[in-house]
Amino acid sequence: MTTTLREKANSVANTMIEGVSMTSALLGGAASAYLGYQLVPVAWSDGAHIAFAGAVAVVGAVAIDGLAELVLAPLRRLMRRSPASVTRAAAPAPADTLDEALAQVATATEADSAHRAASAAFHIDEGDNFLRDEDRWRGYEDGEASFYLAPGVVLHHRAEMGKYGRQHHFTLLTGDAEQPVAITGMEQIRHHLAARAASLPAAPATNGDADGDQDAVQDDNVSGLHAA
Repeated sequence: MTTTLREKANSVANTMIEGVSMTSALLGGAASAYLGYQLVPVAWSDGAHIAFAGAVAVVGAVAIDGLAELVLAPLRRLMRRSPASVTRAAAPAPADTLDEALAQVATATEADSAHRAASAAFHIDEGDNFLRDEDRWRGYEDGEASFYLAPGVVLHHRAEMGKYGRQHHFTLLTGDAEQPVAITGMEQIRHHLAARAASLPAAPATNGDADGDQDAVQDDNVSGLHAA
């Protein structure tokens, strides 16, 4: 599915979700208004009936909308992450030569690296609205990937198998002599970019929990990796 069709599908799905939310609130309000009007003592005036029914309608609409949101909120997050309607591109035709096959696998590996980096980005970007953009990740044949942030500044991703499964490491790399910085949250990226924009030193890092990972990254000597 092309980007345009994907955007249209997302737009239609989001419109339907919002329509369900609005409809549930309206129905809840209408039902509450009717019940509220019926429960008002007969001795009350017509104005009191209407006022009480209106107040009950508002409370009912808010309550029903809150209940509906328990179901709709996960659907909204699902639409932001990986729409079920997305169709993957077809695989290329079988290669005629070993070199052609190697080129196809290399291209697929780069795409896989970018996809893995975007999928793992929720570890540091819980908002899922920035680093989850797979198109902005550039994958490499070694399984690593980079996300261009600003001239001379990229976010690097690598994964490795650890004792408890696959572990993801995000590192801020620059094209100058600065040491790479292990990133565990978006606030660190903002801190370093703001410091560079003001021509100030970015250290110290804003998250002390990253020290251990940072030392490990420095030991791997990746300070110049993909940070052209």
